[in-house]
Amino acid sequence: MKAKRAKQRPEDINAKLAAKKGPVSQFIAHNYRHFNAAALLDSAKGYEAHLKAGGKMLVTLAGAMSTAELGLTLAEMIRQDKIHAIVCTGANLEEDIFNLVAHDYYERVPNYRDLTADDEQKLLDRHMNRVTDTCIPEGEAMRRIEAAVAEEWLAADKAGQRFFPHEFMYKILRSGKIKKYYQIDPKNSWMLAAAEKNLPIIVPGWEDATLGNMFAGRVITGEIKNVHTVRTGIEYMTWLAEWYTKTAKLLKTGEGSIGFFQIGGGIAGDFPICVVPMLHQDLGRTSVPLWGYFSQISDSTTSYGSYSGAVPNEKITWGKLGAKTPKFIVESDATIVAPLIFSWILGQ
Repeated sequence: MKAKRAKQRPEDINAKLAAKKGPVSQFIAHNYRHFNAAALLDSAKGYEAHLKAGGKMLVTLAGAMSTAELGLTLAEMIRQDKIHAIVCTGANLEEDIFNLVAHDYYERVPNYRDLTADDEQKLLDRHMNRVTDTCIPEGEAMRRIEAAVAEEWLAADKAGQRFFPHEFMYKILRSGKIKKYYQIDPKNSWMLAAAEKNLPIIVPGWEDATLGNMFAGRVITGEIKNVHTVRTGIEYMTWLAEWYTKTAKLLKTGEGSIGFFQIGGGIAGDFPICVVPMLHQDLGRTSVPLWGYFSQISDSTTSYGSYSGAVPNEKITWGKLGAKTPKFIVESDATIVAPLIFSWILGQ
């Protein structure tokens, strides 16, 4: 009787996969063997397998990932066609560009947990807007970009033209009008990489972002006549529905599907994932496939009714994912996890 062949250990499989990659990936393969660490690596391998099968990937950005400088790895992911569409909050859209033009004026507050109300007031008096341990300078960042994009808003308003929030951002980046203010290596700006690729970006709830507030202010004062000069909300959803339908149809000739990689929760993730049940249930496009891969990095708990913290299987009941869809959840800090996953996919 033949002896049974010893089962290959997971760490040996991962080491073999990492052998052709760089030191970061090799570190992950060697050390990330259990719990959330293993889930991180499983998610990264699943992402790679999805792309290798001919799939496309939609990535969602919640929180303050741009201020966390996710562009350091996200920009290269875009350049290497590892990402095919992004859904993000208005804050992430603008804060990458704020960092691009005002990085040297930012201030880090390592002891932010110890700040008193008076300390916070002093930051406000200096026009330093705090995001956890990082303060964004109003004058050099927000007002500088406001001045540039307001020119585009007013020109479009006068001409009776309408554009999405991300299209206005692409306009100011492509025009070169803010290039003289760049304070980081442009290769580390994910918005610049996206503009160069003309990457589809969807920005639900843009109105609550800093620039969204500024646009609303100009509508209130009458400086901007048409509130619809900036396209938002429902128009983004209808655009996404057509993009998903068209992209899925193109992929039908192969084996690929559209994947969903979610960083954080909130509207950035909730908005786009609903497009599939809408296509099926409200438009009768039942031939459109479900999302073909799902992964979420989240620290939201499931025990308080938090949709952002719902485990992937719950999405099956809503017609978003299938029973056999590859599903991953890494319950950890996205500022730590996302760059590592992206580094693995980039072979770093």
